[in-house]
Amino acid sequence: MATPLIPLVLSLGLLCFPSFSSSDSLRAGSSLSVETPADVLTSPDGSFSAGFHPVGQNAYSFAIWFNKPTCDANSCTIVWMANRDQPVNGRFSKLYLLKSGNLVLKDAGHIIVWETKTMSPIPSYLKLENGGNLILCDTEGRILWQSYDSPTDTLLPSQQFNENSKLVSMRSQRNYSSGYYQLYFDTDNVLCLVYKGPEFSSVYWPSPWLLRWEAGRSTFNNTKIAVLDSWGNFSSTDNFTFLSADYGLNISRMLKMDLDGNLRLYSLSEDTKAWVVSWQAFLQPCMVHGCCGPNSICIYSPSFGRDCSCSPGYKLKNLSDWSLGCEPEFHLPCNQTDDQFGFLKLRHVEFYGYDFKLYTNVTLEGCKQICLQLCDCKGFQFRFIKAHESDGTYCYPKTQLLNGHRPPNFNADFYVKLPKAIVSSYIDTVEYPELQCSNEVQELERKYTKRSERESLRFALWTACAIGGVEFITILFVWNFFIRTNDNSSPNAGYHLATTGFRKFTHGELKKATNKFSQEIGRGAGGIVFKATLSDGRIAAIKRLMDANKGEAEFLAEVNTIGKLNHMNLIEMWGYCAEGKHRLLVYEYMEHGSLAETLSFKSLDWSKRFDIALGTARGLAYLHEECLEWVLHCDIKPQNILIDSKYQPKVSDFGLSWLLNRGDVKHSQVSRIRGTRGYMAPEWVFNLPITSKVDVYSYGIVLLELVTGKSPAMGSKMSDDDNSKGQRTLVGWVREQMGRAKENETWKHEIIDPKLEGIYDEAEMVIMVNVALRCVEEDKDERPTMGEVVEMLFRHGSH
Repeated sequence: MATPLIPLVLSLGLLCFPSFSSSDSLRAGSSLSVETPADVLTSPDGSFSAGFHPVGQNAYSFAIWFNKPTCDANSCTIVWMANRDQPVNGRFSKLYLLKSGNLVLKDAGHIIVWETKTMSPIPSYLKLENGGNLILCDTEGRILWQSYDSPTDTLLPSQQFNENSKLVSMRSQRNYSSGYYQLYFDTDNVLCLVYKGPEFSSVYWPSPWLLRWEAGRSTFNNTKIAVLDSWGNFSSTDNFTFLSADYGLNISRMLKMDLDGNLRLYSLSEDTKAWVVSWQAFLQPCMVHGCCGPNSICIYSPSFGRDCSCSPGYKLKNLSDWSLGCEPEFHLPCNQTDDQFGFLKLRHVEFYGYDFKLYTNVTLEGCKQICLQLCDCKGFQFRFIKAHESDGTYCYPKTQLLNGHRPPNFNADFYVKLPKAIVSSYIDTVEYPELQCSNEVQELERKYTKRSERESLRFALWTACAIGGVEFITILFVWNFFIRTNDNSSPNAGYHLATTGFRKFTHGELKKATNKFSQEIGRGAGGIVFKATLSDGRIAAIKRLMDANKGEAEFLAEVNTIGKLNHMNLIEMWGYCAEGKHRLLVYEYMEHGSLAETLSFKSLDWSKRFDIALGTARGLAYLHEECLEWVLHCDIKPQNILIDSKYQPKVSDFGLSWLLNRGDVKHSQVSRIRGTRGYMAPEWVFNLPITSKVDVYSYGIVLLELVTGKSPAMGSKMSDDDNSKGQRTLVGWVREQMGRAKENETWKHEIIDPKLEGIYDEAEMVIMVNVALRCVEEDKDERPTMGEVVEMLFRHGSH
């Protein structure tokens, strides 16, 4: 339970001791001038400076900034501003610390644009601390005001974020004034991101599609506190937490509300001397509301970033500001008829919000007539869902076209209402480009540098110890006391940080749930899987990892990353156990077991096989192309594709191979990889660069198994006629059968799984085989991406 420690640790760390120096403090009755470049406060360790910073032509704000990377007028890393919305003049403007104890910023020497409104009967002084906190104290050590209490767009380590705090983005790249995006605690005590634009506003994080508890948040708290600690762990009282990708001490970090609406954690790289993203709230930037303004569509490409375009029939409202969106090039009267207005289909495009009403089980033509009869209808979302009890069509007429984007794997279309003359100038459907990702995989590195032994640092360290030794010992004592009191199950309980909505189980709980790990239901290179019944009655699969030597902090950091992967075709993780040397993962239980098991039954008809092929491809495409960090599976095979009660596939161990082997990606020795012979790409054997194409190869083998029902295992004979041929692979056998009987098309009947008894869709079967053979090309560059595989299967599928 780390949260109760936040106020205590911060209160111990914010004791204010007098320290007068010309560079790090400002005495009562003194001032800092905008016209004197040397009038700058510097923290004792030299990390931060505070002074006047140019924000425009003859416009300045009083700010705090990092001194590393090298700071100049155009490239400072600003972390706080006093007067971001009311800059002062470059002549005669000053920051005064009055003898009354009030800190005042005056424009041109006489207009007060900002003040702390503090008073002190005894002398006060202003100083900049090592953590970047600007503190106004009196000489008795009482804090009168501090910049930590009024953040602008940045949160620093150990800076408490509470119900009175807000992070507000910049307006634009060169405009430091308040922008449209905010991070704050809402009335439900939940940490939220909101877009507050000139015409509308909406919360977009947590996902507005989810209830609070579905997003892993808790409304049952009244403290409203969040903090980023010095290790890189962010925790909030609404149960939202995350760990920096470079989790560890002695790294400069900052959490920033960026001008594009994304919340990002930045870490300063010692190698490149540049800020790098070590966590971000959104993997898909177009999910941020308001990013392109009304009547526009956001398209994202990793190569070129986020791009905006007006909807057909609309034009850009302001050429220099996309946030204002687009305006119609036509007039929309209230009386609309079929001969005047029509609809243009925008494939897989979604406009979030502003639904007039939901109409179910209406035809496409019926939905068009509904929209034509509504004066304010700008278009409609039309969707067909095939999911057993929820089968049917869904029509959503829209009164506003806001937050337009093209989500990954979105199986619905939007029909925008336009005059017939405009519709006729387009083809029937407007296609927007798919998400294209690079196929290169880069290894994540975690480096820890040793502390420098320079004499100046040694002198500063001894000085700090002499002044604050008692305080430091007190903090350590209180910290260890609370940690040991709150959790005696682990000597490293301080690292027991709740990951994104997960439950942390004890080893005793999971031992009881599995009946002492008695019912084994699966086994692989990564660990053993047991069936379990949790205390709330849910049936779960418990995976006990064989690699138990991983440090707890590192294990939690990686599990946290895996937990952010959320897709209908990936197995869902419910929790974890990190106790002593025990490392266990808790997953949802799949009723039909693995694909390897279900392939042996006649119940797996052709329709189910095709759906499994498509669903598995979608899950892998998500891992490869839609995640913050590349995730390679490295062991795609039927045993790792689980089947739920509705015969939908769930790729399992999707993070485990990466979790166990992240440091081994650059190695090519087969013995170092948790792959399976017969499914492994040639890159592992020939010491070639490892990319996402290794999973594409393995997937191709799985496709051939779905078609033929045969295993790719080396040494197996494909048929009784192969005695003279000896050992061969499944790929070679399929190619041989196709070549031998292609002229009379009998090859289809030769290779199809006999358990199907000839009942299958020939067109889909041909597509699956052709896709599979492309996936298993020896040259990785000849293989398609998983996104391209999804498109080929989805486009040519007949059901």
